[in-house]
Amino acid sequence: MLQYSTVEPRTLEILKSLMQIPALKDAAADGSAGGITKHVAPRALLWFRWAAVATWLAGAAILQENFISAFTLQTGYEGIGIGAWLGTIMLFNVWVLIWPNQQKILGMVQASDDEKAKARRVAFLASRTNLMLSLPMLFFMANGLSHRALIGL
Repeated sequence: MLQYSTVEPRTLEILKSLMQIPALKDAAADGSAGGITKHVAPRALLWFRWAAVATWLAGAAILQENFISAFTLQTGYEGIGIGAWLGTIMLFNVWVLIWPNQQKILGMVQASDDEKAKARRVAFLASRTNLMLSLPMLFFMANGLSHRALIGL
C-alpha cells in the first residue's frame, strides 16, 4: 500500500518535468550556451512567482472572516497573524526584490555588469531570507488557531 507522503513528491516531480519539456526543447533549438538561462529559467521562475501569489490568496481565503483579526494581531489571532505577516513578507520579497533582480541577472532587462552584480546579491539575500522565514511561517500558520496553548499565544 502506498502512502500519500511517498506519492506526492513523485507526482510533483513528474508534473515539474512535464512543464519543463517545452522549455528544454526551445533551449536545445536555441543552439547557444545560454539556452537554459533564456528559456528554462524564466518559465520556472514564472511558476515560483505565481505559486507565491496562489499560496497567499489561499491563506487569505482560509482565514475568511478572521483575515483582519489575524493581520491586526488581535487577541487570540497572534499566532496565525504572525504566520500571515511572514507569508506576506515572503510574497513581497518574491515580487519586489527577487523577480526584478532576476530579470537583470538573466538578461531579460538591460543592466550593466555592476548592476548585475548588485542584483545577484539582492536576489540572493532575499531568497535566503525567504528560506529562513519558511519554517517559522509554517509553524505559526499550522499552530495559529488550533494549538495556541502550546506556544503561549
